[in-house]
Amino acid sequence: MRYWWVNHKQTFRHEFSGNYIWSPKTKRSGALNPFYETMREVAPGDVIFSYAGGVIRGFGIAKTHCYTSPRPDEFGHIGDAWDEIGWRVDVNFVPIKPLVRPSAHMRAIAPLLPNQYSPINAAGHGYQHVYLAFIPPPMAILLGQLISPELLRIVRGARTAEEPEIVDTELRGINEWEEAETKRILEAKTLAETTRKELIKALISQALFRRNLTQFENHCRITGVTYQAHLFASHIKPWRESTNDERLNGENGLLLTPSIDHLFDRGFISFEDSGELLISDVAHRESIARMGIDTKHKMRVGKFSEGQKGFLAHHRRSVFLQTGSIR
Repeated sequence: MRYWWVNHKQTFRHEFSGNYIWSPKTKRSGALNPFYETMREVAPGDVIFSYAGGVIRGFGIAKTHCYTSPRPDEFGHIGDAWDEIGWRVDVNFVPIKPLVRPSAHMRAIAPLLPNQYSPINAAGHGYQHVYLAFIPPPMAILLGQLISPELLRIVRGARTAEEPEIVDTELRGINEWEEAETKRILEAKTLAETTRKELIKALISQALFRRNLTQFENHCRITGVTYQAHLFASHIKPWRESTNDERLNGENGLLLTPSIDHLFDRGFISFEDSGELLISDVAHRESIARMGIDTKHKMRVGKFSEGQKGFLAHHRRSVFLQTGSIR
């Protein structure tokens, strides 16, 4: 468990009630900001102290690692100075009463401030240029003493803050990106109306297919990778050959890592209904072995649904490269 202090006077209302913190990835100039980079170090279960308007207004427990997310629309004109793409961490925030004013406790807090990148100055006022800063355990313990016995137990590790929620940030981000991209397309003045409609339709279809697919698949059957950010939503029956209904059908898909997706899409591998992996005779054995496929032993990847079996039959017949086929 680590401890963080967020100065979010401008965005406090939105972030605290929305249970998240958000920062740009870089400064407008493209330079790195150490107080944005700290977002990448937050882990589920970490404690985050919320400071705004001269007081600590609450604390939160991080639910996720940071993930790429569009700038929240609710920031309005406040966010105009920041890039549209940033880091987001989901947090369970809890308000406190009474509020704690650091400036009233600086005799105790000052010796415990971090030597570098302190979130507040010697008078106990927040630095405007500091967004998220690490604070050392002794300072976190002192703040826990000032705020509540419950928080003090959490900070001391006597009680687990809460079981970190397993959050699929890739899927969580899909809804946000879909909304942000749809808004951007709608506001684009240079796009013809028919083009605008087609782009929105394609965007929504892609996101909907992946959501449908995750009802049947949650990992790459070859590599075992489960982290969604590293998985492609791959159609079994190629998109170009599918009907509109088939393009959105979750059973017409597999979650595959990029190299496995390439092999499957190009017909170098396929699957029997039984789950046995098929390797094309024309596949370069050394290359696919380096991609993680066991070329010397039979491999079974688990059962498929009846719907998936129907689409796999098409893949074996029309995509899989068998001896004598020309591609």
